[in-house]
Amino acid sequence: MGMDITVLIVDWAHLTEIAPDERLEVLQESAYADDEDESDEVDAGWVWPAEPDRSWLGRYEFGGTLGSYKPHFWAAQAWEDVRDAAGTALRTTLDDFLEALIWWGPEAESDTEHVDADVFPSEDGLWRPGPLIARGPRSVARLNRCWQEAAPALPRLREPYARHAACPGRWIADFDEFTALLSGWAEVVGEAQRRRWGLIGLPI
Repeated sequence: MGMDITVLIVDWAHLTEIAPDERLEVLQESAYADDEDESDEVDAGWVWPAEPDRSWLGRYEFGGTLGSYKPHFWAAQAWEDVRDAAGTALRTTLDDFLEALIWWGPEAESDTEHVDADVFPSEDGLWRPGPLIARGPRSVARLNRCWQEAAPALPRLREPYARHAACPGRWIADFDEFTALLSGWAEVVGEAQRRRWGLIGLPI
């Protein structure tokens, strides 16, 4: 899991006007401007392109991850470790939220798909192999509802998390880091929902 990921929210109407077999390449080229340099980077939060031809997307930087996918992988692993200690309602909503974004699901061998149907005809256009996420506005609305239901119950996981999932020294070492990463995904989902856009995760 050494790959990196960039997370975007995308105007879905614009994306669907692009020929399906060109969408991956356009997204990869649009995620970062040619003249974007370190002075444009942020440690955490949103990057909104100033160029008019890139106004149809926004990029979210997860704090403390340096763009690495490893924290997302370890957050998924932590959920796997602690989910049996969650109540039924919280387990169901966080299952749905995380399985749609970064988690492989309770049946890992089934290789959970993180891409809505009909977004990309194939992954052949990826510049690099790695995690690919694509959720359209309808999926985003469902995920936002899941988060709104799950968030109030999350504090109940602090004590079972310390027992079952805490792992000092690795990415997502404790409950606070776990909830911080999930809250980043909630921010992405919430902003996409507000705009009625979709969200995309690309390996970089």
